[in-house]
Amino acid sequence: MVEKIRNIAAGALLIAGIVSCGAANKVTGKVVKPSQKRTVETQNLLKNLQNIPAKGFMFGHQDDTAYGIGWDGDSDRSDVKSVCGDYPAVCGWDLGHIELGDDKNLDKIPFDRIRKDIVAQYLRGGLNTVSWHLNNPLTGGDAWDVKTDGVVKSILPGGSKHELFLSWLNKLTVFFKSLKTADGKSIPVLFRPWHEHTGSWFWWGKSHCTPQEYKDLWKMTHDYLTSHGVTNLLYAYSPGSEKTVDEYMERYPGDSYVDLLGFDCYPSVKPEGTEEYKTLMNTVLTYLTKLGKEHHKVIAVTETGLEALPIANWWMDVLFPVIDKYPISYVLVWRNAHDKQNHFYAPYPGQASAPNFVEFYNQPKTFFCKDVKNLYK
Repeated sequence: MVEKIRNIAAGALLIAGIVSCGAANKVTGKVVKPSQKRTVETQNLLKNLQNIPAKGFMFGHQDDTAYGIGWDGDSDRSDVKSVCGDYPAVCGWDLGHIELGDDKNLDKIPFDRIRKDIVAQYLRGGLNTVSWHLNNPLTGGDAWDVKTDGVVKSILPGGSKHELFLSWLNKLTVFFKSLKTADGKSIPVLFRPWHEHTGSWFWWGKSHCTPQEYKDLWKMTHDYLTSHGVTNLLYAYSPGSEKTVDEYMERYPGDSYVDLLGFDCYPSVKPEGTEEYKTLMNTVLTYLTKLGKEHHKVIAVTETGLEALPIANWWMDVLFPVIDKYPISYVLVWRNAHDKQNHFYAPYPGQASAPNFVEFYNQPKTFFCKDVKNLYK
């Protein structure tokens, strides 16, 4: 455990922000204003996310409190907390297999546990973000089953799997509406659907549907959830790390459907991978900063990290110098798998980069859970 040194004024995260405008709902045909389709706390979250970059950025970790190196399902445990004494400000979760009616997600975390951990993160004052590696509705394979094209077309209105997909969206609806505190307060969540679509490794990826089909899929997902009473979501647009604005925005569904512009970026395993990573991060973050201003959107590094952290000074010599230059709201690194050797992206006690991570933690601009108590006010 380490004592954190902070020099941030109380209430610094409560500066007024910008809320995205309303849009006509595809189901009802009516224009629904944010105040009508989102809880007050969800709207407050958006305003505060807009203004976090004025002081720094939040640190996030996927599945942080669900499992880690050498443990699985322990109560209140976190590899990040074990190293620096605090939970991440952002916890990432995935709902893959909820569409199948399973009781566990694709990484074998019980959905009841995910729900419990989302509530706990909210009560600590932190943010929860959710992705969805759903199965292939046309073939029955997983999210990475790309042997058959036309999957997106099959689930759009008129497609052979449209009704099946609507039943999947209903299961998603039930889960999001179940995210409540003991006194019934709905918990805001940043939903990151259809991510990394500019690549082709998922069945909703670039080579497997047209730009219009992708946009229609996004809008259909958004409109279904909204029209079925899901009022606690913000939406994150999260392509891969594309080198040009045109590639990044080709499948953008529109400002009325997106609250945050993000991207996923990982270093290559080649010896020169770190330098390539820094160059690419700078490229994307430069144009993303401009896009955020033009579209009045929050920006973030929605996924990143170095697998197995073989570079002991990675946090302060690679990651921090890049992201420190840009107005991001958060950066999230991927999970620490308990059942897969050397598949971890955050340090754990005794790991080579742990001391460097503590230095990263002690930077005034890095926000962890104790620093973000006012996200929803």
